[in-house]
Amino acid sequence: MRLPTLMVAAFCLAMTMSSAYAGIGLGTQRSVGGVMIAPDGSVRAATAEEQKEMAQVVRNAMETPTGELARAADRRVISLNGLQAKLKEAHESGQHLDTETMFLAGMQRIEYVIVDQENNDILLAGPAEPWMVRPDGHVVGTETGGSVLRLDDLVTAFRSVETARDNGGILCSIEPTPEGRVRLQNFLKNVKLRPGQNPAYLEAGMRQAFGPQQILLGGVATDSRFARTLVAADFEMKRIAMGLTQSPVAGLPSYLELAKNQVQSSVSTPRWWMASDYEPVTRDEEGRVWKISGQGVKTLTEDDTFDKQGNVRATGRKNALASKWADMMTEQFEELSRERPVFRDLRNAMDLAVIATLITQQQLDHKSGIDLSVLRGNDSHVELASYEMPKTLEPQCSFVKGRAGWTVTASGGVNVNAFAVSENPVTDETLGSIAAASDASSRWWWDGK
Repeated sequence: MRLPTLMVAAFCLAMTMSSAYAGIGLGTQRSVGGVMIAPDGSVRAATAEEQKEMAQVVRNAMETPTGELARAADRRVISLNGLQAKLKEAHESGQHLDTETMFLAGMQRIEYVIVDQENNDILLAGPAEPWMVRPDGHVVGTETGGSVLRLDDLVTAFRSVETARDNGGILCSIEPTPEGRVRLQNFLKNVKLRPGQNPAYLEAGMRQAFGPQQILLGGVATDSRFARTLVAADFEMKRIAMGLTQSPVAGLPSYLELAKNQVQSSVSTPRWWMASDYEPVTRDEEGRVWKISGQGVKTLTEDDTFDKQGNVRATGRKNALASKWADMMTEQFEELSRERPVFRDLRNAMDLAVIATLITQQQLDHKSGIDLSVLRGNDSHVELASYEMPKTLEPQCSFVKGRAGWTVTASGGVNVNAFAVSENPVTDETLGSIAAASDASSRWWWDGK
């Protein structure tokens, strides 16, 4: 009798899984990174009560790290052969995946990819920590407070490499419709503010005129946790930029605060997006050890303009204040990602996309002799949980009335170009000394020296 497919489910708010062998199924499919995404298009921050409920659900289903997992490690090593064997075993026995597998043994980042030809294996190495559940339900490391790496994101990253190649990268954008832009311009033509009058009373009418915004996703499965992380991070960046939520970092005011009483363009509007930000990948002379480094995420900006039909086009120009805000977010990213873990979730997803792309593009699986069919989805051992993604969202935008016109900002996005990161590696002879020998145990992970 064939066993049901093993499903790798994400940690979100209370969810009922359809398979008896669903692994760890937590949460509804509504929340990621503290952002609630409902199928009807409503998006909002989780309430304090919802965060408390989510935290309790996760604690009840999660195993506390013990033994070596209860200690931080500068270099924990994951065997992809061993990890795939673990997934096969769980599938064949009908067992649930344990917490250490779901959280990749507490890994915080992957700094090294090591080709182990002797054992036909690829090893991933980097710092790791015990994990804990924050009061808001986020699972983070006990030392740095950073979100832990996730198995489901790793699997999605491997399965998205070729799709991303065809798409020009993994892309997410939340955009107003052309019709909404036209309605808003017509609305603003009839607005006449009296001296000293607060324009805030107009915002409800502006949002109604703007209407729903489109979610555009490419290069990754739209029903994956990975995709929801992109949308949630974009949503949260926009809310911070436009003062729709209080910035948790003192060095990152909202764009509204920077732009107050400044000249605003009546024909263009700033857009911000988060993009990959890595140092050039380095490798030893033999191509055995590869190193990935860099902050991982930066914020960029460009002005958009649109025609009478509401069709938008990039101008190639940057607003000085919008550029200043983008630079401030980039500089404050580490602190921001500790306060708002959805941004660390985004960095983790980008890291895993770079790792999967590097292995594929540099053919490290062929060099090592490993068969990655389990992680790549060429068999039926692992089925990822599916999350319903709305095609539109309620308008998330804000408005600034300046001396020369209105600035209406509603556009944002995420651009993960892992191919640009993994191509053209630089040789570093010192990497030849990096070792990650197994401790001769039967585990799929161990702590390196």
